[in-house]
Amino acid sequence: MQQFKSDSEAIDSLKDAYSRLNSEIGRVVIGQEEVVKDVIISIFSRGHCLLVGVPGLAKTLLVTTISKVLGLEYNRIQFTPDLMPSDIIGTEILDENRHFKFIKGPLFANIILADEINRTPPKTQAALLEAMQEKAITAAGKRYELGQPFFVLATQNPIEQEGTYPLPEAQLDRFMFNIWVDYPSYENELKVVKSTTSDEVTTLNPVLSAE
Repeated sequence: MQQFKSDSEAIDSLKDAYSRLNSEIGRVVIGQEEVVKDVIISIFSRGHCLLVGVPGLAKTLLVTTISKVLGLEYNRIQFTPDLMPSDIIGTEILDENRHFKFIKGPLFANIILADEINRTPPKTQAALLEAMQEKAITAAGKRYELGQPFFVLATQNPIEQEGTYPLPEAQLDRFMFNIWVDYPSYENELKVVKSTTSDEVTTLNPVLSAE
């Protein structure tokens, strides 16, 4: 009986945390409730998520907001045609004592925003594969574990747009969800305009922590 009561209290606590999480995200991200729900499911299932949609639909804002309310370390990687694998995983340099020293790249964080992932060539896209699957990277023959939790939330422009590289099947399989981000409703668009044209600054409060 005591165990049942304890489990029930834990479930109520999780429901309360989820409600507060949604409420805090909704202060900044307007009218994308289903998208927010799917991203949160992906994170709590230790999966990665691909957000697909045209520019300007708050995909980047959504990921930034979620990282803040979860109290996690966050890095954004802007994928471009000239981005190299070493630019994201890190590289070795020769220090002042003539010893090789590994400088960690932006992949060493809890939440990684891979912004416009399909604007970079396949060689750099493939550099994400080991990190997404193994939660670790290999540089100069050495394995480096990534911090936990670790999630890749990538944004992608529709592949018919000029200057994009379709993701290979092997990389698409690393994502738990492929979420289409559509335009908000007319009413929500009005709310977006009001919130982005006012002088009010929204300060987000962390709801959960990495632990």
